Amino acid sequence: MSEPVEELQGEQRDSTNKKKKKDKRSGKKKKKGKREQEEEEQQVEEEEEQSECVVLRGIFKLGKKSHDVLLTRTRLTWTPITPENPTGEACTLQPGVVLLQDVFAVKVKRRRAAGQESGGAVLGVALFCCKRRGRRLEEDTLHLHNASAEHTHTWYNTLKELLTGFSSRPRYLKVFINPSSHRKEAVHIYREHVAPLFKMADVRTDITVTERKGHALSVMKECKLDEYDGVVCVGGDGSVAELCHAMVLRAQLDADSPEKPVKPVLPLGIIPAGSTDVVSCSVHGVRDPVTAALHIVLGHLQQVDMCSFSSLGQLVRFGFSAMFGFGGQSLARAEKKRWMPSSRRREYALMKTLARLRPEDCQLSFLPAKKSNKNLFQQRDQDQDQDPEAEGEGTWTTNQGLFLSISIMSIPCLSPDTPQGLAPNTRLANGSAALIAVGNTSRSEFIKHLKRYSSSSGQFSFSFVETHAVSAVRVRPRLLTGWSEEESEEEGESKTSPIIQSEGAAFPWNIDGELVEIANEVLIRVHPQLITLYGEEVDEAESNVSCSCI
Repeated sequence: MSEPVEELQGEQRDSTNKKKKKDKRSGKKKKKGKREQEEEEQQVEEEEEQSECVVLRGIFKLGKKSHDVLLTRTRLTWTPITPENPTGEACTLQPGVVLLQDVFAVKVKRRRAAGQESGGAVLGVALFCCKRRGRRLEEDTLHLHNASAEHTHTWYNTLKELLTGFSSRPRYLKVFINPSSHRKEAVHIYREHVAPLFKMADVRTDITVTERKGHALSVMKECKLDEYDGVVCVGGDGSVAELCHAMVLRAQLDADSPEKPVKPVLPLGIIPAGSTDVVSCSVHGVRDPVTAALHIVLGHLQQVDMCSFSSLGQLVRFGFSAMFGFGGQSLARAEKKRWMPSSRRREYALMKTLARLRPEDCQLSFLPAKKSNKNLFQQRDQDQDQDPEAEGEGTWTTNQGLFLSISIMSIPCLSPDTPQGLAPNTRLANGSAALIAVGNTSRSEFIKHLKRYSSSSGQFSFSFVETHAVSAVRVRPRLLTGWSEEESEEEGESKTSPIIQSEGAAFPWNIDGELVEIANEVLIRVHPQLITLYGEEVDEAESNVSCSCI
C-alpha cells in the first residue's frame, strides 16, 4: 500500500513544480510587459517634451501692446509684457494660445501704396486659423507686428515648415461643381466662400463644372488621380452620391477587383450646395460651406461606412442610404414635377403620397450586425437557410408582411430638419447600418411618426416601427406589388391590401436622394469604412426647425 501512496505524492510534487515554473514564466512575461509599457510611456513623454520645446521666441505687438511670443512644434503662445508695479511684484496674466493644428496659412504683412502689387515695408506675420462656434468653423486671423524684416522672415519660414508637417492637408485638389444643384448657387458658393480659403492655404485646384448627370462619373474613370491629394464635390446629395460611387468604382478598376469593393485612396470633401445635404451635415454637423472648406484645408479625415446596392447579382450603385415604400414613392412623385421650386415640389410630393398612402407587400430579410435591444418583428420567421453569398456570416432573419416604409442607412443622415438624424442610432464608421421598418398602420399614426423626426426622440416608440442594426438587408417585393399614380384622388384611409401591378413593373427607390427604379429584389450590404471624407464624427446637426408641422 505504501508504493501507490509514494507514487501519488511524487506526481503531486511534479505538478506543483510545473505550476511554480509556469508562475515564474508568467511573472517574467508580466515584468517584460510592464517594462515595455513603461518604455512606451517614457517614449511618448519624450516626444511630447520634444514637441513642446521652444522653437522660437520673440517680441511682437498684438494690438497696441508688446507680447512675449513662444513657438513650439504644436502651439504658439503669447503673454503681455507688463512692467513691475511699485511693490516690486509683476502681475501675472493668462497667456493666449493657438494650436498649430488649427492654423491653415501664414503670410508676411506688408505696407503697400494704392495700386502696389508687390514689395512694401514689412509689418509682421499674419496667422490664419479656425475657431469653433459649436459645430461651425470660422476663419480667424492673428496679427503679430514686428518691423524687423529679418525677424519676421525667420518666424514666417519656421511657421511654414511646421505647417507642412501636417501630412493629411491637401496641396492639389480635383474639384467638381454641379451648377444645377438646388437653387443653382454652387458656382457662387465656391467662388465666394471656398476658393478664397483654398488660395489662402496655397491649395491648387483643377475644376470641372459638370454639364449633365453622370459627367463626374465619366471624368473620374479617365483622369489621372495620382497627381491629386483629394477630391471635392460642390453640390447636393445627388452629386455627392455620384462622386462616391465613381470613386469606389475607380478604385475597383485600379485594383482589378470587379467583385469586391475597394477603398479609394483619395479622400472626398463635400461643400454643401443642395436642398438637404444629409451627407455633409453628417460629417460637419452644419450646412455651411466655410466649415466644410476649413475641414478640407486642415486635413480633418473621417472614415465612413458605405453600402452596395445590387439586384439579381448586378451592382446598382454604392451609397449611404436607401428608402423603399413611402420614401421612394414621394421622390418619384417629386421627380415628375421638376418645373416646381424644390421646396414646393417636396411638399407636393409629401402630401400627395400621404393622401394615397398604401403599404407594400414584401419579404424583408436582414443579417444582424449585433444584438439589438428591441426585436425587429413581433411575428418573425427564423430563416435557417444561409444565403449563398453570405455563407458563414450568420443567420438571416426573414419576415413577410405589409410595410409603409423600409429604410436602410449606414450614416445618421443628419439635416437641419432632422437634427438627430433619420437614423440616430448609427454612426459614421461603426460597421453596421440602421434598418427602420414601418409596418402597416393608419395615416394619422404614420404622420405622428414622421413629425417626431423633427424632435429629439420618440420616432421609434410606436408599436408598428421596428429598428435593428444590420450588416445586410434583402427586400423582395411579393407578386410585383407596388404603387400606382392612377388611383383615385378621393380615396380615404389607407387600405391593408397593396396594389397589384403588371409584370415588369419597377419599384421606386430613394437612394441618397436619387430616384432609382428597380423591378426585382434588392440586396444591400454594408462595407465598413469604405470611403474617407473630410470632416469629423458629430452627434447632432444644427437645427432650423421652428415648428413640428409636416
